[in-house]
Amino acid sequence: LLPLGIGLILLVLMTILPSLATDAHGKADHPAALLIFWAMSAGFVRGVGFVPLHWLPRLLLSGYACALSLALALVRLYVIGRIDLYL
Repeated sequence: LLPLGIGLILLVLMTILPSLATDAHGKADHPAALLIFWAMSAGFVRGVGFVPLHWLPRLLLSGYACALSLALALVRLYVIGRIDLYL
């Protein structure tokens, strides 16, 4: 259920705040958008229980890929200044 929850949260977040995937000048940041939508897609595919037969889609749409792409998206958003992490 965790990947499905991640997919749904990212769906709602990107619907309400599409400017999250933009840089400081308001232009689309394609690497951030790619990582966010990869995490969302992997979350939906794995969350509904679908497991692709071929090894490549199985790898790219796995739960681990969902977590990895979400982590990389957070790093990218931090690097371009869209989120602040107070640790």
